[in-house]
Amino acid sequence: MTVIFGPRRSGSGAGERHGIAQDGIEKVRAVNAPAGPGTGKTADVPDDGDGSIVATNPYSDLPAERFWRKAVAGVPPFAVDPRPKTAFAIRREDRVATAGSCFAQRVAEALREAGFNYYVTETAPEGTPRAEAEARQFGTYSARYGNIYYTRQLVQLFDRAYGTFQPELTAWQRQDGRWVDPFRPTIEPAGFASEAEVIAARDVHLAQVRTLFETLDVFVLTLGLNEGWRYPADGAALPLAPGVAGGVFDPALYACVTAGAGEIAEDLRGFLARLRSVNPASRVIITVSPVPMIATYRDRHVLESNGYSKAVLRAAAGEVCDGADPATVYFPSYEIITGSGPAGRYFNDDLRTITDAGVGHVMRSFLGAFAPNLAGAPVGAASYATKAEFAGVSGVICDEEEIERSVA
Repeated sequence: MTVIFGPRRSGSGAGERHGIAQDGIEKVRAVNAPAGPGTGKTADVPDDGDGSIVATNPYSDLPAERFWRKAVAGVPPFAVDPRPKTAFAIRREDRVATAGSCFAQRVAEALREAGFNYYVTETAPEGTPRAEAEARQFGTYSARYGNIYYTRQLVQLFDRAYGTFQPELTAWQRQDGRWVDPFRPTIEPAGFASEAEVIAARDVHLAQVRTLFETLDVFVLTLGLNEGWRYPADGAALPLAPGVAGGVFDPALYACVTAGAGEIAEDLRGFLARLRSVNPASRVIITVSPVPMIATYRDRHVLESNGYSKAVLRAAAGEVCDGADPATVYFPSYEIITGSGPAGRYFNDDLRTITDAGVGHVMRSFLGAFAPNLAGAPVGAASYATKAEFAGVSGVICDEEEIERSVA
Protein backbone atom coordinates (compact mmCIF):
# COMPACT_ATOMS: atom_id res chain seq x y z
CA MET A 1 0.00 0.00 0.00
CA THR A 2 1.28 3.44 -0.87
CA VAL A 3 0.10 6.49 1.10
CA ILE A 4 0.49 9.84 -0.60
CA PHE A 5 0.01 13.09 1.30
CA GLY A 6 -1.06 16.40 -0.15
CA PRO A 7 1.06 19.54 -0.34
CA ARG A 8 2.59 20.87 2.84
CA ARG A 9 0.72 23.56 4.71
CA SER A 10 1.93 26.17 7.12
CA GLY A 11 1.48 25.46 10.81
CA SER A 12 3.33 24.09 13.77
CA GLY A 13 1.33 20.89 14.34
CA ALA A 14 2.70 17.63 12.99
CA GLY A 15 -0.60 16.89 11.30
CA GLU A 16 -0.63 20.27 9.60
CA ARG A 17 2.97 19.83 8.41
CA HIS A 18 1.85 16.72 6.55
CA GLY A 19 -1.23 18.30 5.07
CA ILE A 20 -3.65 16.62 7.49
CA ALA A 21 -6.20 18.69 9.38
CA GLN A 22 -5.96 18.49 13.15
CA ASP A 23 -9.40 16.84 13.30
CA GLY A 24 -7.68 13.74 11.94
CA ILE A 25 -9.54 11.03 10.12
CA GLU A 26 -12.80 12.95 9.96
CA LYS A 27 -11.30 15.41 7.49
CA VAL A 28 -9.10 13.12 5.44
CA ARG A 29 -10.09 11.05 2.42
CA ALA A 30 -8.53 7.64 1.83
CA VAL A 31 -7.46 5.37 -1.00
CA ASN A 32 -5.17 2.40 -1.44
CA ALA A 33 -2.84 2.87 -4.36
CA PRO A 34 -1.32 -0.51 -5.26
CA ALA A 35 1.68 -0.70 -7.50
CA GLY A 36 0.99 -1.68 -11.09
CA PRO A 37 2.07 -5.24 -11.85
CA GLY A 38 5.74 -5.31 -12.72
CA THR A 39 5.97 -1.56 -13.21
CA GLY A 40 7.14 -0.35 -9.81
CA LYS A 41 4.72 2.57 -10.18
CA THR A 42 1.76 3.50 -8.04
CA ALA A 43 -1.76 3.57 -9.37
CA ASP A 44 -3.59 6.81 -10.03
CA VAL A 45 -4.90 8.59 -6.93
CA PRO A 46 -7.50 11.34 -6.71
CA ASP A 47 -6.56 14.99 -6.80
CA ASP A 48 -8.39 18.15 -5.78
CA GLY A 49 -8.91 19.40 -9.31
CA ASP A 50 -5.76 21.43 -9.74
CA GLY A 51 -3.38 18.49 -10.00
CA SER A 52 -2.40 18.34 -6.33
CA ILE A 53 -2.82 14.95 -4.67
CA VAL A 54 -5.21 14.70 -1.73
CA ALA A 55 -4.48 12.53 1.30
CA THR A 56 -6.97 9.72 1.78
CA ASN A 57 -7.88 6.98 4.32
CA PRO A 58 -10.61 4.36 4.97
CA TYR A 59 -12.85 6.81 6.82
CA SER A 60 -13.37 9.00 3.77
CA ASP A 61 -16.97 9.81 2.90
CA LEU A 62 -18.43 7.86 5.80
CA PRO A 63 -21.82 9.19 6.96
CA ALA A 64 -22.03 11.53 9.93
CA GLU A 65 -23.48 8.82 12.18
CA ARG A 66 -20.10 7.06 12.19
CA PHE A 67 -18.38 9.94 14.00
CA TRP A 68 -18.86 10.76 17.67
CA ARG A 69 -18.49 14.50 17.17
CA LYS A 70 -21.13 14.63 14.47
CA ALA A 71 -23.58 12.02 15.73
CA VAL A 72 -23.41 12.49 19.51
CA ALA A 73 -21.52 15.55 20.72
CA GLY A 74 -22.69 17.73 17.86
CA VAL A 75 -26.44 17.14 18.11
CA PRO A 76 -29.01 17.87 20.84
CA PRO A 77 -29.35 14.97 23.29
CA PHE A 78 -32.97 14.34 22.31
CA ALA A 79 -31.97 14.01 18.64
CA VAL A 80 -29.39 11.24 19.03
CA ASP A 81 -30.80 8.33 17.05
CA PRO A 82 -28.71 5.13 16.80
CA ARG A 83 -31.52 3.13 15.22
CA PRO A 84 -30.57 -0.10 13.40
CA LYS A 85 -29.88 0.33 9.70
CA THR A 86 -31.33 -2.97 8.53
CA ALA A 87 -34.50 -3.22 10.61
CA PHE A 88 -37.43 -5.14 9.22
CA ALA A 89 -40.84 -3.48 9.03
CA ILE A 90 -43.60 -4.23 11.51
CA ARG A 91 -46.98 -4.14 9.82
CA ARG A 92 -50.14 -3.15 11.63
CA GLU A 93 -51.54 -6.64 11.30
CA ASP A 94 -48.42 -8.36 12.65
CA ARG A 95 -48.90 -10.11 15.96
CA VAL A 96 -46.29 -8.51 18.22
CA ALA A 97 -45.40 -10.33 21.44
CA THR A 98 -43.11 -9.24 24.28
CA ALA A 99 -41.12 -10.81 27.10
CA GLY A 100 -38.31 -9.87 29.42
CA SER A 101 -37.84 -6.75 31.49
CA CYS A 102 -39.66 -3.44 31.72
CA PHE A 103 -38.75 -1.95 28.35
CA ALA A 104 -40.74 -4.69 26.62
CA GLN A 105 -43.83 -3.40 28.42
CA ARG A 106 -43.22 0.13 27.16
CA VAL A 107 -42.77 -1.15 23.62
CA ALA A 108 -46.01 -3.08 23.93
CA GLU A 109 -47.92 -0.04 25.14
CA ALA A 110 -46.46 2.23 22.46
CA LEU A 111 -47.29 -0.25 19.71
CA ARG A 112 -50.81 -0.62 21.04
CA GLU A 113 -51.26 3.15 21.15
CA ALA A 114 -49.91 3.42 17.60
CA GLY A 115 -52.54 1.00 16.35
CA PHE A 116 -50.49 -2.17 16.12
CA ASN A 117 -51.66 -5.63 17.07
CA TYR A 118 -50.17 -6.34 20.49
CA TYR A 119 -50.57 -10.07 20.81
CA VAL A 120 -51.80 -11.64 24.05
CA THR A 121 -52.73 -15.32 24.17
CA GLU A 122 -53.38 -15.60 27.91
CA THR A 123 -56.27 -13.28 28.73
CA ALA A 124 -58.25 -12.72 31.91
CA PRO A 125 -61.48 -14.65 32.41
CA GLU A 126 -64.50 -12.82 31.07
CA GLY A 127 -65.91 -10.38 33.60
CA THR A 128 -62.66 -9.90 35.52
CA PRO A 129 -62.42 -6.26 36.69
CA ARG A 130 -59.58 -4.36 35.03
CA ALA A 131 -57.75 -3.65 38.29
CA GLU A 132 -57.81 -7.32 39.21
CA ALA A 133 -56.65 -8.38 35.75
CA GLU A 134 -53.70 -6.00 35.96
CA ALA A 135 -52.80 -7.16 39.46
CA ARG A 136 -52.81 -10.75 38.22
CA GLN A 137 -50.63 -9.74 35.26
CA PHE A 138 -53.06 -10.52 32.48
CA GLY A 139 -51.78 -8.51 29.51
CA THR A 140 -48.61 -7.33 31.23
CA TYR A 141 -46.79 -9.57 28.79
CA SER A 142 -48.16 -11.69 25.98
CA ALA A 143 -48.63 -14.57 28.41
CA ARG A 144 -48.53 -14.72 32.20
CA TYR A 145 -44.89 -15.70 32.54
CA GLY A 146 -43.98 -12.68 34.65
CA ASN A 147 -40.60 -11.01 34.38
CA ILE A 148 -37.96 -12.96 32.48
CA TYR A 149 -34.79 -11.22 33.57
CA TYR A 150 -32.15 -13.51 32.15
CA THR A 151 -31.85 -15.79 29.18
CA ARG A 152 -31.81 -19.21 30.82
CA GLN A 153 -35.33 -18.50 32.09
CA LEU A 154 -36.50 -17.94 28.52
CA VAL A 155 -34.90 -21.10 27.16
CA GLN A 156 -36.42 -23.15 29.95
CA LEU A 157 -39.82 -21.51 29.47
CA PHE A 158 -39.84 -22.89 25.94
CA ASP A 159 -38.63 -26.29 27.08
CA ARG A 160 -41.18 -26.47 29.89
CA ALA A 161 -43.95 -25.50 27.46
CA TYR A 162 -43.00 -28.30 25.08
CA GLY A 163 -42.29 -30.91 27.74
CA THR A 164 -38.56 -31.29 27.18
CA PHE A 165 -37.72 -29.94 30.64
CA GLN A 166 -39.72 -30.91 33.72
CA PRO A 167 -38.27 -29.18 36.80
CA GLU A 168 -38.23 -30.89 40.15
CA LEU A 169 -39.64 -27.74 41.76
CA THR A 170 -43.42 -27.63 41.57
CA ALA A 171 -44.55 -25.03 44.11
CA TRP A 172 -43.37 -22.83 46.96
CA GLN A 173 -45.36 -22.13 50.09
CA ARG A 174 -45.56 -18.59 51.46
CA GLN A 175 -45.50 -17.56 55.10
CA ASP A 176 -49.27 -17.07 55.01
CA GLY A 177 -49.76 -20.70 53.98
CA ARG A 178 -50.67 -19.93 50.36
CA TRP A 179 -48.74 -21.39 47.43
CA VAL A 180 -46.94 -19.79 44.47
CA ASP A 181 -45.36 -20.92 41.22
CA PRO A 182 -41.54 -20.76 41.61
CA PHE A 183 -41.21 -19.73 37.96
CA ARG A 184 -43.70 -16.82 38.19
CA PRO A 185 -44.17 -16.20 41.91
CA THR A 186 -46.01 -12.87 41.72
CA ILE A 187 -48.68 -13.54 39.10
CA GLU A 188 -51.32 -14.36 41.76
CA PRO A 189 -51.18 -11.78 44.57
CA ALA A 190 -53.49 -13.92 46.71
CA GLY A 191 -51.51 -17.06 45.96
CA PHE A 192 -52.97 -20.51 45.34
CA ALA A 193 -54.80 -22.68 47.84
CA SER A 194 -52.70 -25.77 47.16
CA GLU A 195 -49.77 -27.18 45.27
CA ALA A 196 -52.25 -28.93 42.97
CA GLU A 197 -53.78 -25.56 42.03
CA VAL A 198 -50.33 -24.24 41.14
CA ILE A 199 -49.71 -27.18 38.82
CA ALA A 200 -53.14 -26.92 37.18
CA ALA A 201 -52.73 -23.19 36.54
CA ARG A 202 -49.26 -23.79 35.14
CA ASP A 203 -50.56 -26.36 32.67
CA VAL A 204 -53.09 -23.83 31.35
CA HIS A 205 -50.37 -21.19 31.16
CA LEU A 206 -47.89 -23.34 29.27
CA ALA A 207 -50.54 -24.25 26.71
CA GLN A 208 -50.97 -20.54 26.00
CA VAL A 209 -47.20 -20.13 25.77
CA ARG A 210 -47.11 -22.80 23.06
CA THR A 211 -49.85 -20.98 21.16
CA LEU A 212 -47.92 -17.74 21.51
CA PHE A 213 -44.63 -19.08 20.17
CA GLU A 214 -46.30 -20.85 17.26
CA THR A 215 -48.45 -17.93 16.09
CA LEU A 216 -46.58 -14.67 16.86
CA ASP A 217 -45.05 -12.64 14.04
CA VAL A 218 -42.64 -10.41 15.98
CA PHE A 219 -41.09 -11.15 19.37
CA VAL A 220 -39.58 -8.27 21.37
CA LEU A 221 -37.15 -9.55 24.00
CA THR A 222 -35.61 -7.27 26.62
CA LEU A 223 -32.54 -8.57 28.42
CA GLY A 224 -32.45 -7.38 32.01
CA LEU A 225 -29.84 -9.20 34.11
CA ASN A 226 -27.08 -11.77 33.93
CA GLU A 227 -27.30 -12.51 37.65
CA GLY A 228 -30.00 -14.88 38.81
CA TRP A 229 -30.93 -17.85 40.95
CA ARG A 230 -30.94 -21.53 40.04
CA TYR A 231 -31.79 -24.86 41.56
CA PRO A 232 -28.55 -26.79 40.88
CA ALA A 233 -30.15 -30.21 41.26
CA ASP A 234 -31.63 -29.85 37.77
CA GLY A 235 -30.45 -26.39 36.67
CA ALA A 236 -33.87 -24.75 36.89
CA ALA A 237 -33.63 -20.95 36.46
CA LEU A 238 -35.74 -18.81 38.78
CA PRO A 239 -36.86 -15.17 38.52
CA LEU A 240 -36.38 -14.58 42.25
CA ALA A 241 -34.52 -16.21 45.09
CA PRO A 242 -36.64 -18.41 47.35
CA GLY A 243 -37.71 -16.51 50.43
CA VAL A 244 -38.37 -13.27 48.54
CA ALA A 245 -41.89 -13.99 47.28
CA GLY A 246 -42.39 -17.54 48.50
CA GLY A 247 -40.40 -20.58 49.49
CA VAL A 248 -37.57 -20.84 52.00
CA PHE A 249 -33.99 -20.00 51.14
CA ASP A 250 -31.53 -22.81 51.73
CA PRO A 251 -27.99 -22.12 50.45
CA ALA A 252 -27.45 -25.86 50.16
CA LEU A 253 -30.28 -26.09 47.61
CA TYR A 254 -30.12 -22.82 45.68
CA ALA A 255 -27.28 -20.89 44.07
CA CYS A 256 -26.78 -17.42 42.68
CA VAL A 257 -25.33 -17.63 39.17
CA THR A 258 -23.66 -14.89 37.15
CA ALA A 259 -23.65 -15.76 33.46
CA GLY A 260 -20.92 -14.63 31.08
CA ALA A 261 -21.39 -13.34 27.56
CA GLY A 262 -20.74 -16.77 26.06
CA GLU A 263 -23.50 -18.41 28.08
CA ILE A 264 -25.95 -15.59 27.32
CA ALA A 265 -25.19 -15.79 23.60
CA GLU A 266 -25.58 -19.57 23.66
CA ASP A 267 -28.94 -19.20 25.40
CA LEU A 268 -30.11 -16.65 22.84
CA ARG A 269 -29.08 -18.82 19.91
CA GLY A 270 -30.72 -21.81 21.55
CA PHE A 271 -33.97 -19.95 22.03
CA LEU A 272 -33.96 -18.62 18.46
CA ALA A 273 -33.44 -22.13 17.12
CA ARG A 274 -36.29 -23.42 19.26
CA LEU A 275 -38.62 -20.60 18.24
CA ARG A 276 -37.87 -21.04 14.53
CA SER A 277 -38.47 -24.79 14.87
CA VAL A 278 -42.14 -24.09 15.62
CA ASN A 279 -42.46 -20.73 13.85
CA PRO A 280 -39.97 -20.40 10.97
CA ALA A 281 -41.24 -16.98 9.88
CA SER A 282 -40.91 -15.34 13.29
CA ARG A 283 -38.88 -12.15 13.61
CA VAL A 284 -37.11 -11.10 16.79
CA ILE A 285 -36.00 -7.77 18.25
CA ILE A 286 -33.48 -7.99 21.09
CA THR A 287 -32.70 -5.06 23.35
CA VAL A 288 -31.04 -4.45 26.73
CA SER A 289 -32.99 -2.80 29.52
CA PRO A 290 -31.50 0.53 30.63
CA VAL A 291 -32.94 0.08 34.13
CA PRO A 292 -30.17 -0.83 36.62
CA MET A 293 -30.45 -3.91 38.81
CA ILE A 294 -32.07 -3.22 42.15
CA ALA A 295 -29.67 -5.38 44.18
CA THR A 296 -26.77 -7.77 43.75
CA TYR A 297 -26.03 -10.88 45.77
CA ARG A 298 -22.37 -10.77 44.77
CA ASP A 299 -19.82 -9.47 47.27
CA ARG A 300 -19.19 -6.21 45.46
CA HIS A 301 -20.77 -2.81 44.97
CA VAL A 302 -24.08 -2.89 43.12
CA LEU A 303 -22.70 -0.34 40.62
CA GLU A 304 -19.96 -2.76 39.62
CA SER A 305 -22.37 -5.67 39.31
CA ASN A 306 -24.75 -3.59 37.23
CA GLY A 307 -22.01 -2.39 34.90
CA TYR A 308 -20.81 -5.94 34.39
CA SER A 309 -24.33 -7.21 33.83
CA LYS A 310 -25.18 -4.66 31.15
CA ALA A 311 -21.81 -5.11 29.43
CA VAL A 312 -22.26 -8.88 29.28
CA LEU A 313 -25.81 -8.61 27.96
CA ARG A 314 -24.85 -6.04 25.35
CA ALA A 315 -21.86 -8.08 24.19
CA ALA A 316 -23.94 -11.24 23.87
CA ALA A 317 -26.71 -9.45 22.01
CA GLY A 318 -24.12 -8.00 19.65
CA GLU A 319 -22.73 -11.43 18.87
CA VAL A 320 -26.16 -12.87 18.14
CA CYS A 321 -27.47 -9.86 16.21
CA ASP A 322 -24.44 -9.59 13.95
CA GLY A 323 -26.38 -8.97 10.75
CA ALA A 324 -26.18 -12.53 9.48
CA ASP A 325 -29.86 -13.11 10.21
CA PRO A 326 -32.09 -10.25 8.95
CA ALA A 327 -34.95 -11.61 11.06
CA THR A 328 -33.03 -11.00 14.31
CA VAL A 329 -32.24 -7.35 15.04
CA TYR A 330 -30.70 -5.50 17.99
CA PHE A 331 -32.35 -2.25 19.09
CA PRO A 332 -30.24 0.14 21.22
CA SER A 333 -32.63 1.26 23.95
CA TYR A 334 -29.85 0.89 26.51
CA GLU A 335 -27.55 3.20 24.56
CA ILE A 336 -30.23 5.85 24.06
CA ILE A 337 -30.99 6.13 27.77
CA THR A 338 -27.50 5.76 29.22
CA GLY A 339 -25.44 7.42 26.49
CA SER A 340 -23.27 10.50 26.93
CA GLY A 341 -25.78 12.77 25.21
CA PRO A 342 -28.56 12.61 27.81
CA ALA A 343 -25.90 12.62 30.57
CA GLY A 344 -28.27 11.14 33.13
CA ARG A 345 -31.25 13.32 32.20
CA TYR A 346 -33.38 10.28 31.44
CA PHE A 347 -33.18 8.90 34.98
CA ASN A 348 -35.46 9.98 37.80
CA ASP A 349 -34.11 11.07 41.18
CA ASP A 350 -33.59 7.46 42.25
CA LEU A 351 -31.08 7.11 39.37
CA ARG A 352 -32.80 3.90 38.35
CA THR A 353 -36.26 4.48 36.96
CA ILE A 354 -36.68 6.12 33.56
CA THR A 355 -38.37 9.45 32.87
CA ASP A 356 -41.22 9.79 30.42
CA ALA A 357 -38.92 11.84 28.19
CA GLY A 358 -36.45 8.99 28.04
CA VAL A 359 -39.10 6.45 27.16
CA GLY A 360 -40.44 8.82 24.50
CA HIS A 361 -36.97 9.13 22.95
CA VAL A 362 -36.58 5.37 22.83
CA MET A 363 -39.97 4.89 21.24
CA ARG A 364 -39.40 7.58 18.59
CA SER A 365 -36.29 5.73 17.52
CA PHE A 366 -38.02 2.35 17.71
CA LEU A 367 -40.93 3.44 15.55
CA GLY A 368 -38.55 5.19 13.16
CA ALA A 369 -36.67 1.94 12.69
CA PHE A 370 -39.45 -0.62 12.57
CA ALA A 371 -42.49 1.47 11.58
CA PRO A 372 -41.19 4.49 9.65
CA ASN A 373 -44.66 5.47 8.45
CA LEU A 374 -45.57 6.11 12.08
CA ALA A 375 -42.29 7.63 13.23
CA GLY A 376 -43.85 11.07 13.61
CA ALA A 377 -46.95 9.88 15.43
CA PRO A 378 -47.17 10.74 19.14
CA VAL A 379 -46.64 7.87 21.52
CA GLY A 380 -49.72 7.56 23.69
CA ALA A 381 -49.72 7.69 27.46
CA ALA A 382 -48.84 4.41 29.08
CA SER A 383 -51.39 2.46 31.07
CA TYR A 384 -51.26 2.61 34.84
CA ALA A 385 -49.67 -0.82 35.06
CA THR A 386 -46.87 0.08 32.68
CA LYS A 387 -46.26 3.44 34.32
CA ALA A 388 -46.16 1.82 37.72
CA GLU A 389 -43.62 -0.77 36.64
CA PHE A 390 -41.31 1.86 35.22
CA ALA A 391 -41.76 4.08 38.25
CA GLY A 392 -40.91 1.21 40.54
CA VAL A 393 -44.13 1.36 42.56
CA SER A 394 -45.71 -1.90 41.47
CA GLY A 395 -44.22 -4.97 43.11
CA VAL A 396 -46.62 -7.12 41.10
CA ILE A 397 -45.33 -6.21 37.66
CA CYS A 398 -41.65 -5.80 38.49
CA ASP A 399 -40.61 -8.93 40.37
CA GLU A 400 -37.26 -7.38 41.25
CA GLU A 401 -39.00 -4.81 43.49
CA GLU A 402 -39.91 -7.71 45.79
CA ILE A 403 -36.27 -7.88 46.87
CA GLU A 404 -36.43 -4.47 48.54
CA ARG A 405 -39.83 -5.21 50.04
CA SER A 406 -38.56 -8.47 51.50
CA VAL A 407 -35.80 -6.74 53.47
CA ALA A 408 -37.66 -3.56 54.41
